[in-house]
Order: sequence, then C-alpha cells, then structure tokens
Amino acid sequence: MSETSISQNYIKRGEFSLVRLLLEGRAFFALISIVAVFSYLSPNYFTVSNFLIMASHVAIYGILAIGMLLVILNGGIDLSVGSVLALCGVMAGAMMQGIELQALGVILYLPVWAVVVVTIAIGGLVGAVNGVLIAWFKVPAFVATLGVMYVARGIALLQTNGLTYNNLSGKPELGNTGFEWIGFNRLAGIPISVLVLFAVALLAGLMLSRSSFGRWLYASGGNERAAELSGVPVKRVKITVYTLSGMLAAVAGLVLASQLTSAGPTAGTTYELTAIAAVVIGGAALTGGRGTVRGTMLGAFVIGFLSDGLVIIGVSSYWQTVFTGAVIVLAVLMNSIQYSKVARKT
Repeated sequence: MSETSISQNYIKRGEFSLVRLLLEGRAFFALISIVAVFSYLSPNYFTVSNFLIMASHVAIYGILAIGMLLVILNGGIDLSVGSVLALCGVMAGAMMQGIELQALGVILYLPVWAVVVVTIAIGGLVGAVNGVLIAWFKVPAFVATLGVMYVARGIALLQTNGLTYNNLSGKPELGNTGFEWIGFNRLAGIPISVLVLFAVALLAGLMLSRSSFGRWLYASGGNERAAELSGVPVKRVKITVYTLSGMLAAVAGLVLASQLTSAGPTAGTTYELTAIAAVVIGGAALTGGRGTVRGTMLGAFVIGFLSDGLVIIGVSSYWQTVFTGAVIVLAVLMNSIQYSKVARKT
C-alpha cells in the first residue's frame, strides 16, 4: 500500500485529528498561552485597560499584515511596506505643517480629511509602482520591492532632511485640527486605531470570501499559469494587491503618526518583517494561495501581546528579539509540516 493511501486511511480513522487541530489552530493556542503565562507572571497584564493599550499597538502591525497577506496569497512579497509607512507619515506631517506655494506667496493648510485621502493615495501609488514592475516588467517581487523600499525611505529622508515633524495637532484658526483623533480618541471605550484595524480586517475578509476578486487571488496564488488559462486577469490582480498593500501601509503610517503626533523618516524600520511574521504565524503559505485574514489577525496579536508582555515583566529588549525570532522560526517550521502533509495527501 502506498504512503498516500496509508495517510488517507489514518486520517479517515481520525488518528491524526489532534495533530491537525494543533497545526491549524496554532496561532490561537499560542495567543492563549501567551496571555496565560504573562497573566501569571504579572498582575498588571490581565486587565481590560492593558489589553486595549496592547491592541492599539497591534493595530499598526495588523493593518500592515493584512496588506502583506494579500500579497503573499498572490505568491509575492512586499519588503517596502515599512518604508511606505514612513514616507506616508512624513507626507502627512508635511501637509499638516503647511504646503508653501511660493508662486502665490501663501501657505496652504489642508483639512485633516484631505490629508488622509492624499496620504492614502500616495501609498497606493507607490504600491502600484511595485505591481507594475512585477506584473508587466517581470521584475522578481523581492528585488522590485527591495528597490522601492530604499527609494521610499530615501525620499522620506530628503523630505525631512533627516528630521522629524512634531506637533501635528494643528491649530483651530488654520482649520486643520483633529489629526491626533485616530491615535488618542476612543469610541465606546475602544481605541479608534483598534476599530480601524477591525474594519480593515472585516472588509478584507469579505473581499476574499465573497467577491470574484478573492477567488481570482487564491487561484492566481495557487497556480498562476492555470489561473491565467482559466481567464483570471492575473496581471490586474497582481497590481491590485500591491496597490492595496501600499494603501494599507499608508493607513498604518497615519495611525502611527497620529499616536505619536509626530512623523519621522525612520519610522517603520523592520515593520515589513513583523508583517511577514504575522502572516506566517497565522498559517499562510509563503508559496501563495493559502491563508486567511482571521489567521493573520491572530498572528499580529501573538507578536504584539508577546512583545508587550516581555516589556511588562522587564525582559531586556535584546531577549525580546530572541523570543520573537524563535516564535517566527517555530511558525515557519509548523507551516512546513502542515503543508507538506497536505501535499502528500494530494
């Protein structure tokens, strides 16, 4: 009897049900374990106020990770999201400081809603550049997004001359107040940034599960050539996911700048790696075609709650890096085990 037949027989008898449960629900079980351990180690961890604070920190990683999930589902990677976050934050900061029109001799102060719209458009434009390079010019995703990462970070540094825009609260007489609303305000006791995260997650989940674009994305990520032969607009899907990734990086940049009421060109450094880690911990396959928004959200909360928990109990920041790296390696290992089993069954 072949190995595949034996595996199928064991699965039918339910002998591997516990292993499958642990593999498929690893992000959830990891999150529960993290909460339990740190609640035992610190009485300040398991409180509603602390959970809300930690969730507001997770919001930035989570928004980036959802954009990264779309790209990874397509079989790609986006290394530029951290730099796009910084660039968009800096652009928003520059607009809040006022746009000087030298020809007219005036300084233009945009209302906050216009700053938000323009910033998201900038992020989408950078993402679209990634998509065009990859879809039309066949530049490998790793190389294209790595190049754009440096370009975006460089433009942010040039825009600010390496400095930081501070005091972005605006002035009532200029009509540009309210920028800090996302970062500091709450609705029904829940931080606005957390509500933004869940709104983004809900829309992304609906798009993936209820729209034809979601089906196209999974199909093109699973087997691009077969999807193209089936009539899926593969190039359009690829450009769209990178554009959405850029737009979500811009949203994350707005949230971070709002929380800090400042915007600097070095913001978001290594955030692209955190976003990739959240997607992997959430069970997505780096080869494309497999992954969910729910899993990615759990992955983001695993990283965020682990990092904040280590801070609360006073662990050195160096050890925090070690623990986070170990969790990522373990997640990749479990992904390999899970998807190798799926491949053998197929």
